[in-house]
Amino acid sequence: MIVVSSEFVAGKKISKTLGLVRGNTIRARHVGRDIGAFFRNLVGGEVTEYTKLLAEAREQCIDRMVEEANSLGANAVIQARFSTSEMMQGAAELLVYGTAVVLEDE
Repeated sequence: MIVVSSEFVAGKKISKTLGLVRGNTIRARHVGRDIGAFFRNLVGGEVTEYTKLLAEAREQCIDRMVEEANSLGANAVIQARFSTSEMMQGAAELLVYGTAVVLEDE
């Protein structure tokens, strides 16, 4: 499955547009990670606990979006975008969405 943020894929043409597809997850912070992040915040630098958490959440969202696109018969998702929102204190939703399409060689 090709997933791109652009409107097109070089060397391919869109033969069919199947519609909006999305994948999301809601993640809560973990007390153990918060303690490590608190101390890292005091001395500065990357908060690796949260970097890893967000990377896992992004991959899960993409997997869910690709699964939905596959169920529609797509072989690509174009114009993929991420969005986040806070659901409650300490928990956030991560959403990825795009347009499922069928691509063919030009």
